[in-house]
Formats: sequence, structure tokens, C-alpha cells
Amino acid sequence: MTLRARLTFLYATLLGGILLLFGMGVYGLVNVMLTRQVDSLLNNTALEILEVTRVDSVGELTVLRLPPLGMTANVYVQVWDREGHLQASSLGNDQIDQSFDPAGLMTSQPVFRTVKFQNVHMRVFSVPLIVGKRPVGILQAATSLNVIDSVRQDLLYVLIVAAIISMALAALGSWFVIGQALAPLETVVETAEQINRADDLSRRIPYHGPPDDEIGQLIHTFNQTLERLENLFTSQHRFLADVSHELRTPLTVIKGNVGLMRRMQTIDEETLTSIDQESNRLTRLVGDLLLLAQAETGKLPLNQEPVELDTLLLEVLQEMHVLAGDKVRLKITDIDQVLVNGDRDRLKQVLLNLVANAIQYTPAGGEVFLSLSKVGEQARLIVRDTGPGIPKEAQKHIFERFYRAEKSRTRSKSSGFGLGLSIAYWIVTQHGGRIEVDSKDGQGTTFCIWLPLLANSN
Repeated sequence: MTLRARLTFLYATLLGGILLLFGMGVYGLVNVMLTRQVDSLLNNTALEILEVTRVDSVGELTVLRLPPLGMTANVYVQVWDREGHLQASSLGNDQIDQSFDPAGLMTSQPVFRTVKFQNVHMRVFSVPLIVGKRPVGILQAATSLNVIDSVRQDLLYVLIVAAIISMALAALGSWFVIGQALAPLETVVETAEQINRADDLSRRIPYHGPPDDEIGQLIHTFNQTLERLENLFTSQHRFLADVSHELRTPLTVIKGNVGLMRRMQTIDEETLTSIDQESNRLTRLVGDLLLLAQAETGKLPLNQEPVELDTLLLEVLQEMHVLAGDKVRLKITDIDQVLVNGDRDRLKQVLLNLVANAIQYTPAGGEVFLSLSKVGEQARLIVRDTGPGIPKEAQKHIFERFYRAEKSRTRSKSSGFGLGLSIAYWIVTQHGGRIEVDSKDGQGTTFCIWLPLLANSN
């Protein structure tokens, strides 16, 4: 059963249940009102008769007269003495000599009862006749309920027919209304099928209805999912292309050098050095890729422990002096004692990567500035260089894998693969911090790392 049919059936059933409850209420109310009218009629008739009923000197009942039938509106009256003898009847003693309600002859209180008398559905009001404190007889007033039964039957029929017609109309109307409401879902299905057939994730689902309703939110979410999938597939394709490119270059060099040695039948030290360098590049690439893969799958644990960032920064500065040589001057502009909770080796990897990048892309004679300070509840570590800078449009992509801002940073044989910043971004994020970049063409680049301070370390 389709969703449209299920919703239509549910709506019609719900409406039927409401109409059933409403019909039961109306039927019960009408039944009570009609019964009260009959009881009131019987009670008034009994009062009229009681006014003309007397007891003689020996205690015998004497009914002076019964009201004419025209006044009692089909009410039939019987008067019985305490011995169970019929004393008076509006129908005549010779026509009916049986009590309308034999059980009512034994009552000591006025009582209304619904009985079957000679296959006639009747309402009987039995009233004890008491003189002083002594019962002297029973007055029974009765009327047929055939008319009321007919009214109730007609009302029940009308309610059932009205409920059926209402449910049918509701089902028909809801079928069309729900169909209009669910029409965008058919568009979703068609678009998804087209995407599956054409492998085109650039398609989006059109929707012209209100954006805040459930259908609008569903389609908006679906379009966001398609956009995310498109970006993921695009990144995957670019990733595969970049990996292929990065692997091809060192493999080509290694293969060419091996072929050269075979042709020359000699082992050349320069050729072996080139092969070793390219092998190291391949090792670094595979290591970085493995690190990212482990990070993304959550299989790269971090050894959390108190880390003195100031000591770590001085250690990185000492190691980077060798790489900088006489080309770039490394300076610490500000340093404070900072204690954070994290993985010391991973944090050192971030600092080494940022400082190495700054040294690599800073022209000879330039400077790289380092600083470490506390800002509120966070540690702020800054790495600033005086290199060519990064274009604004490239800054939002620099933490992506294999991304390089080619216009501002020239590639060399010793350059990286565009994975270092991706790894640094992941490490800083996993430590509860963030990494920011600020750069302008020709004015250098500044990387700022924010990390939460260790509790009670202020």
C-alpha cells in the first residue's frame, strides 16, 4: 500500500472514529430527551388521576373518573388495589385485565420501567397509593414506545448513512489533497533515479512550496546531502588524481634511473642518491596518507598528557635552525609558560610542519617569527613569515589534502605533497582547538593555533 493510500485510509478511519463518537453522543442525548418527555407525560397523567382517587370508609379504592383519552395522549392507565384486583382502567376492565408491569405492583416507591407487554414495547410508571402510612393500591400509567423506537431507528440510520457519506467524501478529498502534498516526493524519487542512471550529482530537486514545512525541509536536506556527496566525490576524484600524480613522479624517476644503470652496466652514486631521495618521498607520502586514513577512521589514538608548550616550542626552534641555515632568520617575539593537555608528539608535528613551511616559502634574507601567549582560557601560538603570502581565494582550501596555492608558492623537488596542513588541522581539531590563517599577497602569512589551557594552569 502506498503512503498516499495509507494516509487516506488513516484520515478516513480517524474521521469515522470521530463521527462514531459524535453519533453515539447524539443518539444517547436524543434517547435521554425522548425518554424524559415520556416520563414527564406519564408523571403528569398519574398526578391528574391521583387528584380524583379516593378511599371509602372501609378502605376500598374509589376512582371518581379517569381523564379522557384525548388529554392523556395515548397514555393507558390502570388502578390496582392492594389485593391485586384491577379497580379501574382507561381501556376497560374487560379489554385488558393484566398488569402492564407485574413487577411494578410490588414497588413501594414510584418507579419507571421499560417492559414488553403483549409484544408491545412500553414505558410504565408505577406509583404506590398511600393513605396515611398505609398502602392501598398501585397506579400504573403506560404508553407505547413504538414511535420513539421508530425515531431512534431513523436517527441511527441517518447517522450511519451520514458517517459513510462523510468518510467517503473525506477519503476522496484527502486522496487529492494528499496527492498534491506528496507530489514533491515523486519529484525526489524521479531525481534520485535520474542521478542513479546518469551518475550526475550536480542535479538538485526543484521545490516551489513553503520552505518551512516538512516536505520543504526534506527536500532542502536532500539537496544538502547531494551537494555534500558531490563535494565528497569531487574530492575523492581529485584525491585519486593527486595521489596518482604524486606517485607517478618519483616512480618515473626511480624507473628511469634503474633503466639507466642497466644500460650502463655500472652503479652510479648520483643515480643511487636520486633513487634514495625519491624512495624517501614515496615513504613520506605513504606515511602521510596512512596517517590521514587512520585519523579519518578514528584509529589514530592520541596520548593525552600535560604538555609544556613553551618547552616544546624552544625544542622545535632549535631543530628548525638547522633547516633554516643562513637563508631565513628564526625569532621568538613572545613566549609564556603554557601548559595544555594533549599528545606531545602530534603537537610537535604540527609546529614542525608550520615552521618548515614558513622557512621553505620565505625568500632568502626573510624572517620567521614565533610567539606563544595566554589569551583568556586558551593558549595562542603564532607562526608568521615574510614570504609571498597566499591568495585570498586559496586560503579556504589550504587545509584540504593535496592542495597547493601554486601562484604564491613555487614547487620544488623537496616540497611536500599538500598533506601537512591537512594533518595539522586534524591534530589541532582533535585537541579541542582551532587553526586560523591570515595572509595577503606579498605581505607574508600568519598561522594562529588556539588550544585550551590545562585546567588550573593559569
